[in-house]
Amino acid sequence: MTAVDERGMANYLDKFEPPEGVKAELLRGVIVMMASPDLVHNLIVLHTQAQIPLDRWYPIQTQDVDIVGEESVPIPDLVVAAPDMLPASGHLLPSQLVSMVVEVVSKSSVHQDYVVKRSIYAAGKVPVYLILDPIMAQCVLLTRPEGEGEDANYLTQQITKFGDPVSVEVLGVELGTSEFGTFPDVRPHRYP
Repeated sequence: MTAVDERGMANYLDKFEPPEGVKAELLRGVIVMMASPDLVHNLIVLHTQAQIPLDRWYPIQTQDVDIVGEESVPIPDLVVAAPDMLPASGHLLPSQLVSMVVEVVSKSSVHQDYVVKRSIYAAGKVPVYLILDPIMAQCVLLTRPEGEGEDANYLTQQITKFGDPVSVEVLGVELGTSEFGTFPDVRPHRYP
């Protein structure tokens, strides 16, 4: 068996064409494929994106994030960066240029969003990771990343129920969540 370095896997993923309606991302050396998101998921992303002021921040959907030192190229549901920090082009955005990532939990992404991506984004020193969870009707705001690799984590965690505002100090924004929908008849999980 031949070992493949992280750039080799990322290069393979660049050339890989998943079937239509499927998103593929590299998480700790594993290519993870997900079906197209539910309407509830897409509307939560839409309502979140609409609340981020474009004069100060660019909320970007489906942007690959390059995490140095990780065998990971996650594709968050939303990436927020200052306009003057963005490169002129490219599909890989270095994590050090990112101010916030947002993931909306789906029925099949609970573990990845709450555990795997939490340590990946913390290892990439992304200042804010916001998990929007339509299964549990809650927002989990994670700040103060620390550590390396799989041991990386966020030191601060704030949980807010849908309907209550979420203050994202790094962006100077208060996000309203009253428009966020939930998945009906889905079994609750145990995270965060």
